[in-house]
Amino acid sequence: MSKKALEKHLESLSKAQASELIMELYHKFPQVKTYFNFVFHPNEKKLMEEARLKVANEYFPLKRKRPKARRSIAQNYIKHFINLGVSEELICEFMWYNLALMQTFSASKPQGIAFYKSVLSSFRKALQFVNYNQLLPLYKNQILDMYQASKDWPNAYDFEQSLSLIDDI
Repeated sequence: MSKKALEKHLESLSKAQASELIMELYHKFPQVKTYFNFVFHPNEKKLMEEARLKVANEYFPLKRKRPKARRSIAQNYIKHFINLGVSEELICEFMWYNLALMQTFSASKPQGIAFYKSVLSSFRKALQFVNYNQLLPLYKNQILDMYQASKDWPNAYDFEQSLSLIDDI
């Protein structure tokens, strides 16, 4: 159904029918429930804190012995935050928090090349996000710290090349 057809259909509904339709969506689809909960009660700080704990548990688990170190967990949260409409500053803060965790994790014990590629991918996405949202002055120190930390890694040259994505560094 096209957007225009949906608009036409919604205009033809009475207020009670539209309300019923929205309630049905709310009960059927968890994404709709999550979205409405965020829109009507935007507690970004609580949302961020839950995400931070979950991602930190990936690298430094409290209940299990071995860390899973899955980058996908943080990336899923970032996508979720973007879809909800969380402020760009908070999303960016979360991206750099995740990178700092990855950096600390790699400092505790050398990792395989796949891990360093994963860090590079997260670094590039964070750089693009910072650049697109014009937040470079706020995160310049984190960018340079991450670059310095990567100098001993197998893909250090790729980190250096990634800095070319940003104009003012």
